[in-house]
Amino acid sequence: MTEVQATVEKARSAARWWGGLGHRERRTRLLAWKRHLARHIGELAALVAEETGKTQDDAALEVMLAVEHLDWAARNAGKVLGRRRVPSGMLAANHVATLEYLPLGVVGVIGPWNYPVYTPLGSVSYALAAGNAVVFKPSEHTPRTGAWLADAWAAAVPGEPVLQVVLGDGSAGAQLTWSGVDKIAFTGSAATARKVMATCAETLTPLVVEGGGKDAMIVAADADLDAAARAAAFGGFGNAGQTCAGVERVYVERSVYPQFLAKLGALAVGEQTMTTAEQPAIVRAHVEDALSRGGRAVVGEPSSITARTVAPVVLAEVPEDSIAVTEETFGPTLVVNPVDSLAEAITLANASKYGLAASIFSKNAHAAAATARKLRTGAASVNAVLGFAGVPSLPFGGVGDSGFGRIHGADGLREFSRAQAVTRQRFAAPMDLMRLDRDPKVMRRALTLFHLRHGR
Repeated sequence: MTEVQATVEKARSAARWWGGLGHRERRTRLLAWKRHLARHIGELAALVAEETGKTQDDAALEVMLAVEHLDWAARNAGKVLGRRRVPSGMLAANHVATLEYLPLGVVGVIGPWNYPVYTPLGSVSYALAAGNAVVFKPSEHTPRTGAWLADAWAAAVPGEPVLQVVLGDGSAGAQLTWSGVDKIAFTGSAATARKVMATCAETLTPLVVEGGGKDAMIVAADADLDAAARAAAFGGFGNAGQTCAGVERVYVERSVYPQFLAKLGALAVGEQTMTTAEQPAIVRAHVEDALSRGGRAVVGEPSSITARTVAPVVLAEVPEDSIAVTEETFGPTLVVNPVDSLAEAITLANASKYGLAASIFSKNAHAAAATARKLRTGAASVNAVLGFAGVPSLPFGGVGDSGFGRIHGADGLREFSRAQAVTRQRFAAPMDLMRLDRDPKVMRRALTLFHLRHGR
């Protein structure tokens, strides 16, 4: 038996205990863990900054967002998942019908390195709140952050190993997918997600995938250009561009295109450290492809990219079939292209194989809302970027190569549960149709009522 399988077996016993506590008892323990994270935010943020290269302030913001979601999951699981009566309908009026969401058992979580607290806890917190034990495999680039989170759980909730961590590279993640867990929550690239899906298919293990993104921002002619430029800079260059729901493409109505480029260019400053040694080469390849295909660099150039650091790069008028437009860059670069209308912007934004999130800037609230509804994404922000990330009651997830399933919010709690429907007969049915020796007269009366109810 491998170490991963042994860990999952330990989690099985813990899952029975944890699932049997009920929502109120789990809430008390989850909130104890939340308080532990909040009280030690400086220590955790310092560790995240050390492992990822992000600033300690950015790391602290990440922890703050994660704690908000943990708090919401803990406080709302009982209301979302608890047993409730539902209407029985005409044909089953003599039954009481109830619906409840029960724990799956053990959930395996495979986390990323770019947000090693916020992103995996979007699955871990909700899976725990739903009554499951969790085996968490953090990225090999941020192992100490993952171990710290599990140690914090053990300190706040001593006893059964409800949250455990297994360390290692992709092979450890592969072992987790076929270890017999009841669900896998995976965050990573679409290519790796396909491999995880293939392994899960062998055992019919369900899977929720949060994949990459190539998120678009749309800037209307009437937008507040200062606010839009600030948001594009934050969404595109924050965390060295290593944000799956960050901004990578910007479509600006032509009449304000030059002004927007000038304002964005003034904000594209500073050099940032990338977490992995491989990522700068990918960023350089995307920039070079864009330039070779006729795009121009408004800010930065290939020499802005070193072995581990990247200064912001703003690319303009890049062909839509360049890999800088079609593939996830995951670095501090922005492609900014002009469009003749919002309709054209929507078409280009939706042309991507990804569909995680998007943002729209316009002073016309009605037009912005209409634009958001036409975008093929799991989330959208109006006059802001990443606004949905800080709202725990909203689900998060994408379509296409950005994945499937949802974390966060009520949908996230149900993602890690199994629905159980129960009916209880209160009295014998006046017209009993659920029998082999059905009375023809009863059937005729039932059909008459049926037509009166549904046929008119």
